[in-house]
Amino acid sequence: MDSIITEHVEAYVYQEAKFGNRECGDSYFIHAEEGYFICAIADGLGNGPIARQSSQILPKVLKEYHHESIDELLSRCNEHMVQKRGAAVAIVKVDYKQKTIQYSCVGNVRFYMLHDCDKMIYPLPVMGYLSGRPQKLKTQQYNYEKGDLFFLHSDGVILRSPKASLKESSGPCELYQKVLASIEHGDDATFIAGSLLL
Repeated sequence: MDSIITEHVEAYVYQEAKFGNRECGDSYFIHAEEGYFICAIADGLGNGPIARQSSQILPKVLKEYHHESIDELLSRCNEHMVQKRGAAVAIVKVDYKQKTIQYSCVGNVRFYMLHDCDKMIYPLPVMGYLSGRPQKLKTQQYNYEKGDLFFLHSDGVILRSPKASLKESSGPCELYQKVLASIEHGDDATFIAGSLLL
């Protein structure tokens, strides 16, 4: 389990490869700065090394350019996908000063946020995947409150009731354990469970 715990955010990451594969076709990135937190998941098309080759573009780009806007980061990832299999990519960025959380996705990486212990935020991703071709990007922004839970996952994680999973969890660690106990193993799967603390 990979994790980040700061005064502003607490987040836990789970990843497993498809049964029989040594490499997971998903990649992820988590990073915290003084003013913001960023996390992302890329789901390479297919599975194994070819899928991982595409998904690994995400952490390489974000490691160097995480200070940029989500649209700029997705555009950079897209440029590197030329002549590769391609990947579904989602990026979440939290601005502590503005108290906002931004999300943008191309493909089927899902994002949920439980706002103010009751309201479920579930933005619809843009269909398709990053492949080097021009993409229509749509960054969505929401305000957050102290204690809001969020969950980002690749399509290898199937949540039967996302709202119940978030509402019945006291924090990101319990959410992590709850999802881990309920998912069907065997496919490439990655998820990030987090909470905003300030």
